[in-house]
Amino acid sequence: MQESIVVFVGAFLMLLGARKVAFYIGLVDKPSARKKHDGHIPLVGGVSIYLALWVLYMLHPDWMPQFELYMICATILLVVGVLDDRFDLPVLPRVGIQALVAGAMMWSGLVLTSLGHVSADIELVLGVFGYSVTLLAVWGAINAFNMVDGIDGLLGALSCVTFGALSVMFQLGDNPELSKWCLCLLVASLPYIMLNLGIPMGKRFKVFMGDAGSTLIGFTVIWLLVLATQGDKAVMRPVSALWVIAVPLMDMATIMVRRIRRGDSPFKPDREHLHHILMRAGLGPRQTLLGIVAFAALLAAIGIIGDNAGVPELLMLVGFLIVFAAYFWSIIRVWKILTWIRKSGHKQGMSEIGNSPSNK
Repeated sequence: MQESIVVFVGAFLMLLGARKVAFYIGLVDKPSARKKHDGHIPLVGGVSIYLALWVLYMLHPDWMPQFELYMICATILLVVGVLDDRFDLPVLPRVGIQALVAGAMMWSGLVLTSLGHVSADIELVLGVFGYSVTLLAVWGAINAFNMVDGIDGLLGALSCVTFGALSVMFQLGDNPELSKWCLCLLVASLPYIMLNLGIPMGKRFKVFMGDAGSTLIGFTVIWLLVLATQGDKAVMRPVSALWVIAVPLMDMATIMVRRIRRGDSPFKPDREHLHHILMRAGLGPRQTLLGIVAFAALLAAIGIIGDNAGVPELLMLVGFLIVFAAYFWSIIRVWKILTWIRKSGHKQGMSEIGNSPSNK
């Protein structure tokens, strides 16, 4: 598709240009006790995706409903995110701005009015509570994608899983314009992923997404999910949205619960996310990346297949809650599980040595 090529090339060139500006204005991530990387890394991944959206808008302004309002909200979030990346803003102003853009989103008619059917005849209609739920959904999506940004390639790859899944759902739901828009958004993320992973230009051109980028992605995801699940033009059921963003959602919820149980703020940074745990368990960064992305893609595929196969929504919800409960249980007890696996492996190894011909 010609638009994808234009968006990819545009995003790549703008990313190279933005990283030069980032060094000049100090928009860089510096190593610290919590941030293990070498040198100062430009925080411009979100900026390049944002600029690529303008390229897409100039090519096809009719693909995305209410594109102008979306871009106004995205611009506000990006500016605040850039200021946060540069000056480390307090939490309260950022949360307030996110509430403001959520209000603009709801003013335009994008509101969670229904959570789907718990049975064939009973629909969970939110009524006036839909505004509060929508606000919580905006905060949740933004924080979910912000928190998951912990190792190279992870945020970009997980966002691509979500945008790819949404592209499929919009196409199956006979909305090719939004399907192509999601696909172009995925393509716009690829230059960031490449430079973030050092492909093909090496670590010298490395960039990070920054809070500006993770906020932009989280807001875009919830905007698209509301479009996809609500109203007469819905292309998927609300419960399927849980599967599409399962890994960021489960990771955020689990880490917040763990922090609260310790008596800490749910927003206090730490190194206890899924990717941190897998790496401390012995996996390398690329193995961790591939494992998490494969898991996310599998769950998204379950959501897509279940939705199109007409699996009852209650069954899909119960299935998701079982997966979530298993994930939560495993993360909470991960070190006990790993210790048991290591002991079992050690005992198995000793047994094989004892039964070898040389020991008989």
